Amino acid sequence: MLFSSATFIYLFLPLALFGFHLLQRRFGLTAAALWLTIASVAFYGYWNIADVPLLVGSTLVNFGIGLLLQRRRGAAQLLLAAGVAGNLLLLGYYKYAAFFCGAVAEAGSCTGLPGDLPLAISFFTFTQIAFLVDVHRGQVQDRDPLRYGLFVTFFPHLIAGPIVHYRDVGPQLADRAAFRITSESLALGGSLFVAGLFKKVVLADRLASIATPIFQAADAGTIISTATAWTGALAYTLQLYFDFSGYSDMAIGLALMFGIRFPANFHSPYKATSLIDFWRRWHITLSLFLRDYLYIPLGGNRHGPVRRYVNLLVTMLLGGLWHGANWTFLLWGLLHGIGLTVNHLWRGLAPAGWQGMQTRPAARAVAWLATMTFAVVCWVSFRAGSLDAAGSLYAAMAGLSAGDPDAVPMEARHILLLVIAMLVCLLLPNTNQVFGIAVRGIRLQAPWPPLVFDYRLADFLVMAGMMLASLYYLLINAPSEFLYFDF
Repeated sequence: MLFSSATFIYLFLPLALFGFHLLQRRFGLTAAALWLTIASVAFYGYWNIADVPLLVGSTLVNFGIGLLLQRRRGAAQLLLAAGVAGNLLLLGYYKYAAFFCGAVAEAGSCTGLPGDLPLAISFFTFTQIAFLVDVHRGQVQDRDPLRYGLFVTFFPHLIAGPIVHYRDVGPQLADRAAFRITSESLALGGSLFVAGLFKKVVLADRLASIATPIFQAADAGTIISTATAWTGALAYTLQLYFDFSGYSDMAIGLALMFGIRFPANFHSPYKATSLIDFWRRWHITLSLFLRDYLYIPLGGNRHGPVRRYVNLLVTMLLGGLWHGANWTFLLWGLLHGIGLTVNHLWRGLAPAGWQGMQTRPAARAVAWLATMTFAVVCWVSFRAGSLDAAGSLYAAMAGLSAGDPDAVPMEARHILLLVIAMLVCLLLPNTNQVFGIAVRGIRLQAPWPPLVFDYRLADFLVMAGMMLASLYYLLINAPSEFLYFDF
């Protein structure tokens, strides 16, 4: 069930909150945690009951390996390697078997492959790999099976993140003073949920009505004009941001309703003035995962510049492949790997006076424009259905193809929506600043005081208006899946 569906908003969420609160007050935290675990598994099973054994089995096996690692008996390094390999093999079988088989074998010769991709397998696999590594590093000592089961299945993050770590969430689940429902947690978490819902329903889904027809035309082989191609690329750039950051806000808000704090996942990435800065702001939990569990173990920057850039390229290629079994995702990862390499090289080779120039408005404007243009161009390969479609769009964006400007009709309201969405990204504070959500490694700049959520009547009136607008759009349009459900 979608966070934006009537079933979730009017039925599942109230029952989950009420059952948790009642059981905690009458029987204690263990009973409440058990209720929430059952509710979370039911939430997952609502999508496809056949996937539940996979989720439960993966959780039990990883917890068992974690217990063995904590006891430090036998070859811990070998046990960790086996646990990580098992998770990757499971992910590889369901997500990549058909892709790799098709890449090396003739069409039609790949048999015995899995059917539909189990929902959330990428997210709960990465979450549990991080758990095993953290246990091996001595950062996790907890041996409570219920707490671990709730950590993995907790419905706010289960389907599409953010990627959370047991070392951060586990202690909160054991804290009776924090892991409970209060008026403050409901007010803050509920308001953040409404903000995310508004992003998804009112902004992202409206932007999809611009981007989707353009990319579908390119996938079908239609030659489109330069203006149309750029319009589609920019619309998808904004759609993806509001869709996934909206989901992240909703997930963080839902966890806050129960007193659990998740890490921030976005921090105004389209305000970045370099690609390095962009990746500190975009899908923060995935960026940190790739850095801490892939880039650094590969050697990071400890073995000279050449090895550093090779590690960076490998990390971004695998990051692209993590999003899906398609050559377009590999191309997207490769482009970002090359872009980050160039960015790091420029920082090392730039003239001495350049660092001082970066504070000047004109220099920052040029840097922002270059970063934003690169991001928009890369999102084309991320969204396109095939390399041919991506190539067609790139040719149109470069003015190398004379497409029909009327192939995908555009209206004035479409351009107005793009302008409004971009202004929201560039001029307004993000939800971390508005709601005081800490961002790892970034010092929050306080926005204009009236824009800070402070439990005032005006704040709740604004939230009520956003909720009503969201419900209105949900009334006239069926709720759509979040984009990251496909990854």
